[in-house]
Amino acid sequence: MKEITPLFFNRELSWIEFNARVLHEAFRKDLPLIERLRFIAIVSSNFDEFFQVRVAAIKRLYRVAPHHKDSSGLTPEELLKQISIRCHQIIKLQHSCLSNDVLPELAKKGLEYVPPVSYTEQQKSFLEKLFKKDILPVLTSIRTDTIFPNTENMRLYAAFLLENIPGIHYNTRVFDAPLDSQILGLVPIPSNIQRVIWLPSASNTKAFTVLDDLIMTFGTQMFPGYSTKETLIFKVARDADFSVNEEGDNLTKEMQEVLVKRRSSFAVRLLCNAASPVITKILIEKLQLTNDDVYEFPGLIDPSTLLNGIENTKEAEPLTYPNWSNYNPISLPDDKPYWDTLRQHDVLLHVPYESYEPVIKFLNDAANDDNVLAIKMTLYRTGSHSPVVKALEKAAKKGKQVTVFVELKARFDEGRNISWAEELERAGAIVIYGIVGLKVHAKMLLIIRRESDGLRRYVHLSTGNYNPKTAKTYSDISIFTSNSEIATDTTLFFNAISGYSQFLTLKHLYMAPINLKGKILSMIDREIHCSTPDQPGLIIAKMNSLGHEGVIKALYAASQAGVQVLLNVRGICMLVPGVKGMSENIKVVSIVDRYLEHSRIFYFKNGGAEELYLSSADWMPRNLERRVEMMFPVADKNLFKVVKDTLDIYFKDNSHSYLLQSDGTWKASKPDKKESIERAQEVLHKKYKKQADLYEKQPKTEFIVRRK
Repeated sequence: MKEITPLFFNRELSWIEFNARVLHEAFRKDLPLIERLRFIAIVSSNFDEFFQVRVAAIKRLYRVAPHHKDSSGLTPEELLKQISIRCHQIIKLQHSCLSNDVLPELAKKGLEYVPPVSYTEQQKSFLEKLFKKDILPVLTSIRTDTIFPNTENMRLYAAFLLENIPGIHYNTRVFDAPLDSQILGLVPIPSNIQRVIWLPSASNTKAFTVLDDLIMTFGTQMFPGYSTKETLIFKVARDADFSVNEEGDNLTKEMQEVLVKRRSSFAVRLLCNAASPVITKILIEKLQLTNDDVYEFPGLIDPSTLLNGIENTKEAEPLTYPNWSNYNPISLPDDKPYWDTLRQHDVLLHVPYESYEPVIKFLNDAANDDNVLAIKMTLYRTGSHSPVVKALEKAAKKGKQVTVFVELKARFDEGRNISWAEELERAGAIVIYGIVGLKVHAKMLLIIRRESDGLRRYVHLSTGNYNPKTAKTYSDISIFTSNSEIATDTTLFFNAISGYSQFLTLKHLYMAPINLKGKILSMIDREIHCSTPDQPGLIIAKMNSLGHEGVIKALYAASQAGVQVLLNVRGICMLVPGVKGMSENIKVVSIVDRYLEHSRIFYFKNGGAEELYLSSADWMPRNLERRVEMMFPVADKNLFKVVKDTLDIYFKDNSHSYLLQSDGTWKASKPDKKESIERAQEVLHKKYKKQADLYEKQPKTEFIVRRK
C-alpha cells in the first residue's frame, strides 16, 4: 500500500470556519429575528476572544520563530495573513447581515434603530438634554499629544480629531493643545451606562439609538474652543494569553497580576466603525499595528450589547425561539432526596432538555442531610450568583467536610473564581487552587453519606460545567450514580489531586494527562483489529474540537483498515476527511442550532461488545496532555441505549448540520424534496417532552408502609 502523508487543516483557520457556520445561521430567513441577531453577536464575542488568545499567541511566535511551520505547513506570517483575509470577509458579511437585513426587518416588527443622521428634531432635543444631564458628567476626556494613553483591553472608546477654531486666541497653558498639530482626544465609553437608549417616536415603532452614537454626536461639548473634524468609535483587543507564575507563594495574587497585565498588554486588533481614516491611521501608528490588524464594522461595532438591550422588550418576545420547557428526569423523585433511587440504578441528566435543578437539589440535600459527612467537587466555570457555591457554603457552615477544587486559571473567569474561592474559604470549606502546570477541567462531584450498612458514596460526573446559567443553553450530559466501582475511582481521583497521594491506576475512569489519551488510542487500534470486510469496525464520536495529531493519525489508520468513522465536531476540526487512501471512510458533521453543542460522547463497536463513554475532554492536545480531564463509561444498560440513540440522532440532522469537505469548506445540509426535515435538537426536545407528558398521565399510587 502506498504510504499517504497525513494531512491536517490549520487549527486557527478551522476555528474561523466555525464562526462562518454560526454566521450562516444569522442569514437564515426561517429563524426568528432576535435569534438571528444573537448569532451575529456570538460571532463578535467569539472573535474578541480569538484575537486576544490565539492571534496574540501567533504574533508572539512570529517574533521568536518566524520560520516555524505548523502541521498544516504554514509559517506564522502566512497564517496571520490568511487569518486577516478570512476574518475580514466574515466581518464584512456580518455587518451586511446586521445593517442590510436584520435591523431593517426589526424595524418592520416595531424595533427601529435610528442612526444619528436620521434623528428628528424632537429626538435631537431629547438626546441633548439626556446627554448633558446624565452622561456628560460621567465622561472623561483624555489628551494624547504628550504620551499616548493606554487604551484598555476590549473597552469602547470615542475618538475626536480636533482643530483650532480660527480667530480664537490660544494661550500656552499646559492644558491647551499645541498649535498646528493633529489634536486627538479620547473618551472612554462607560460600561455601566445602558448602551441602548430609547427614543421618543411618533410612529408605532419602539425607536432606539445607542450610547456610542450619542457620545459621537454631542461629545464635542467636552472640547470647548475646538471644532471636531472627524470622530471614531473603536476598541482594541490585546494579548490575553498570559501564563501565571504557579511557583509563587500566593496563586490568587499571581492570578490578579495576570488580570492587571491583560488590560495593557500589546495590541492585536483594532475594531472600529470606519468613520475616520485619519484617526485610524493615528491609532495604527500608536498601537504598532498594521493595516491587516484593522477591522472596520460601520455603525454598531458591538452587537452583543445591542442584543442585551432589546431582547427582553415585549416587542422582541415574539421574535425569539418558541419556548422549549425543560423537564425533571422522570426517574428522580421531586419531593425527596435521591439516595434511595441512586442505590437502585444510575440516572442520566441531559440538559437543557432536562432541568439542571436536580444537580442543585442533589447538593442542597447533601448540605441539609445530617448523615452526609463530606462533599468533594471540582469547579471550573460556575457563573455569577451561583446556587452551587451557595449550597457548598451551607454545607461547610453546617460542619461538613467540604473540599472544592477551584480552577483559578479558567480564562476570562479568573476574577469570578477568585471571588468564589475566597467566599468558600470564609464559609469553612477547604479550597484547593488547581494543580501546578495543569488546569483541572474534569467535572466531578462526590458525596459521602453515613447509612445503616456503613458509608456510601454518591457521584455525579458531567461533560459540562457546574453552571446553572449555561446549562440553559449548553447541551451536556451527566450521570448520577452510587456504583461502588465508579465511587472508588472517584475517591482515588480526588485523593490524587488534593495531596501527596501516589496516583493509583483507575479501573473504570480514565484521567488526563495520565491514561486518557492512551485509552482512546488503544480503543481506536482495537477497532482496527476487530474490523473485517464483512463486519467493519465503527467509531462514532461527538466533541467540541478535534486537533490532536496523534489521535487524527490513528483515525486515518482506522479508515484505511475499513473502519467507518462518524465524527460530530462542533468547532475546530484539523482532520481532513474524504481523501482517497487515507480518510475516505471518515465523515465529519457539525451542528449549529439554538443550543451550543457541548457534550462529548465516544462510541466503539468493539466487535459487537460495544463501549460508550462520556467525557469532559475534547480530542485536543490541551485536553489530553495539559489538563486534568475525565472520561467515564455509560455502564447502565438502559442509559447506554439512551445515549447511543442520542448520538445517532445527531447524524440524522438535515436542517442545522454542516458536512466537512476535503478542501476545508463546510456544506450546509438541505433535505431533499422527498425527505422530511430532521432537526436533532427539536427531535430531542420532543422526546423529553413526550416522556414527561406520559409520566404526568400515569396514575400515581402511594404505598403506605407499616413500621414497627
